[in-house]
Amino acid sequence: MENSVLVQKFIEQIWNKKSFEMLDSFLHTAFKDHSLLPMLSPDKEGLKKWVIATGISFEHNTTVEDQVTEGDQSMVRIKMKLKHIGVWRGIEPTGIELYTRGYRHFKIKDDRIIEHWALIDGEAIENQLKEASHGCKITV
Repeated sequence: MENSVLVQKFIEQIWNKKSFEMLDSFLHTAFKDHSLLPMLSPDKEGLKKWVIATGISFEHNTTVEDQVTEGDQSMVRIKMKLKHIGVWRGIEPTGIELYTRGYRHFKIKDDRIIEHWALIDGEAIENQLKEASHGCKITV
């Protein structure tokens, strides 16, 4: 599988469909996630816990808007559509739909993802939720 396709399928199967039984087909045995909170292990189990935790606060769907892949590295610009269904950063669920954007960077070895970094705009989420709690609604 081409590296660009591997990354697209990883996002679709793991982040969007939560098909965790497929993690081993995407992740290298030495996988390290540099984007996880310090309380989570930077490995496959930490990643799984993070995806589950995100799903407690938000129904979410990630779309790849742009992708650059060269050699063993792939960078994607993503849009996450969210529905706020659980407490997040102390904000009670609002039920509103919102979005944020971000970047994910993958390093690939032996046809599996061996490292991952991410930069997701959490402030955009928080600002939209705070605006909604004040009666303002941002449409996407």
